[in-house]
Amino acid sequence: MVNALKSMSPSHDRRRRCVAEFVGTAVLLAAVVGSGIMGERLAGGSVAIALLANSMATGAALVALILVFGPVSGAHFNPLVSAAAVIEGDLPAADLMAYIPAQVLGAFLGTVCANAMFAEPLLTWSEHTRGGLPQAFSEVVATFGLLSVVLGCARQRHETAAFAVGGYITAAYWFTASTSFANPAVTLARMATNTFAGIRPGDVPAFLVAQAIGAAAAIALFRWLVPRRP
Repeated sequence: MVNALKSMSPSHDRRRRCVAEFVGTAVLLAAVVGSGIMGERLAGGSVAIALLANSMATGAALVALILVFGPVSGAHFNPLVSAAAVIEGDLPAADLMAYIPAQVLGAFLGTVCANAMFAEPLLTWSEHTRGGLPQAFSEVVATFGLLSVVLGCARQRHETAAFAVGGYITAAYWFTASTSFANPAVTLARMATNTFAGIRPGDVPAFLVAQAIGAAAAIALFRWLVPRRP
């Protein structure tokens, strides 16, 4: 997600990069879920205030995490960003098979940590309904936007990627009906918390399909819009 999809330093082996993806994704989910719980508890029943707290904390955490882990692993924290890196030729396919489990496991660990910090059940199925075509379409839009930001930064101004991604996600919380999951690892892990940030398991498949569509559209667009040098 940063250096934006640039090739990894040879000095960092696959194990170190996977650990970076695992820890970074875990902290990201702790921020997403934890700020959702805190925001909801302090908002006095105002969903708008809870969402504001959730979006600001998530965006700020993303900027910090990308700056910290970007030089190590690329700070993808997202299987679709890693897949885009493979397609772009910036990540070996074998590394993708290691990145995805690290990201998914890290996401679940972060969710468990957030639940524990706020005395919620460590793992419980969410009952937060996020179903319907508008929600799924929102995930197409959200993921298309996220991958567009990442790919655009990769081709032009990769040093600003952390701030671009953090800013986009903060905004997308508000302009998409789904509050912009835009990440399969995040989506799966948020099934495991019955709190503000959760998603009902039955709504997850539509989100995953929508995210894949949005990512594919962004990759196709940028391969034509801003071709990479040979």
